[in-house]
Amino acid sequence: MAARGAKGDAGLATLVRERQDLVVEWQKRDGARVAAVSQPPDKRDAAAEGANSARLAAIDARLAEIDIRLKAEFPDYAALASPQPVSVEEVQAQLGADEALVLTLDTPEWKPTPEETFIWVVAKTEARWVRSEFGTATLQREVAALRCGLDYDGAWGASGSQCAALLKINYTAADRNAGKPLPFDAGRAHALYKALFGQVEDLIKGKHLLIVPSGPLTQLPFQVLVTAQPSAPATNFASYRKIAWLARFNAITVLPAVSSLQALRRNAKPSQAAKPFLGVGNPLLDGPDSRYAELKQAALKRQSCGGLRNVQLAENRGGGVKPLVQRGGIASVADLRRATPLPETADELCDVAKAIGAAEADIYLGARASEREIKRLSEAGLLRGYRILHFATHGALAGEVSGSAEPGLLLTPPAEGSEADDGYLSASEIAALKLDADWVILSACNTAAGDAKGAEALSGLARAFFYAGARALLVSHWYVDSNATVALITGAFAELSANPKLGRAEALRRSMLGLIDRGSEMQAHPAAWAPFVVVGEGGAAR
Repeated sequence: MAARGAKGDAGLATLVRERQDLVVEWQKRDGARVAAVSQPPDKRDAAAEGANSARLAAIDARLAEIDIRLKAEFPDYAALASPQPVSVEEVQAQLGADEALVLTLDTPEWKPTPEETFIWVVAKTEARWVRSEFGTATLQREVAALRCGLDYDGAWGASGSQCAALLKINYTAADRNAGKPLPFDAGRAHALYKALFGQVEDLIKGKHLLIVPSGPLTQLPFQVLVTAQPSAPATNFASYRKIAWLARFNAITVLPAVSSLQALRRNAKPSQAAKPFLGVGNPLLDGPDSRYAELKQAALKRQSCGGLRNVQLAENRGGGVKPLVQRGGIASVADLRRATPLPETADELCDVAKAIGAAEADIYLGARASEREIKRLSEAGLLRGYRILHFATHGALAGEVSGSAEPGLLLTPPAEGSEADDGYLSASEIAALKLDADWVILSACNTAAGDAKGAEALSGLARAFFYAGARALLVSHWYVDSNATVALITGAFAELSANPKLGRAEALRRSMLGLIDRGSEMQAHPAAWAPFVVVGEGGAAR
């Protein structure tokens, strides 16, 4: 990301290149130092070792100088490449009276120390540090159990036996087809709320929460925690309307790091873009095997919004994204094509575009949903002209691409891969885009998926989009049907349109409550209203 992100600025590129070369030299010299001191005394060369140590010290000094310059002259780059710790006082200077930052750190059992989680809460005039007995293993179990009540495809569809063991019940495809609610355990959600927030309820009451989660907590949208013990288990969809969801009392924003707060608020001016919306989705993919032929054909037929008729094809999405191979910085086109087609994302993008008055020409579907096209729009300065960018496609997690640790987004693969277009828009390529977007929406994605790698991918993608010029991301934790997605997104935008001072997180919260209280009975279930989280700047404009 450092090398690619520096391409557009000669002064920055020179410093970055020098720093990278010095780090490589330092690592080699450090290895030589270790090898030298491991030799018997009669084989050591004091003069050579002294010269090597002197050079290491000189490199350390020069790296420190470069880092000071990067922080002073290129603060956004420094915040992206090497975020620094932030003091409580610096955080409080960034917070409003109605905000509280929450940082969690979970630890495993390490005898004689038990597992535990530490929670820091920083408000405008007060800070508190508390401890919970729920540590890494307990959080993993509790979060997994709650996700069993939220994400059929990712929990029951992928590893239903684990859910059956955790919940002591079974939930089958027949139950789903019969319209039976996913078994979300509201009592368990209340116990987790008490473990995390029971000692700081007075400090967070009614506030917009800026949460920097760790470990298993990155896998759960906090809005599904329950603030009061339910009087009885929910037995039908309508009974979920009576639950005291955290979303009823607190707007919630997720931050990839505490340091992101400063960087985002330094650049928090509203977008100057003239166009409302750019949608990119329904990439042309083949699927893993012949069973996906119908989905492939549906995707080929849905390359424009004109005359689209909504279809629900979510039950065929099980193929997802298989591990990808990347050689020489170029992803394997053949691997990309084996990802599951997503024809229903065309419906989602077209419906959102229609609801907010966007032009059909600004919906890039099928063959137009390509990496080359996105980069062309950026280089021509056209991508800066959109206030909202909506990607409805697969996200690949960090570590799922062999030969690369970068997360990214899958687009329509070209005939042959190249650096300009291999069908995989990686985090470093996203960082090089030129945006002026209030929102970037990532739906139908794997970017906030239910494991630690998903959390790392979300953090990496978020930092890249922030660096490119986005203020906030709206990201899905699991796949949700197009109707609920459209209702949530358009509801949030309508709230902001009516009152621009609300802030993105509050607008999304109100949209969620609209589905719970006034949507269909099925939409009262958290599987429908809770998948999206605001990542980045969720507060009101200042």
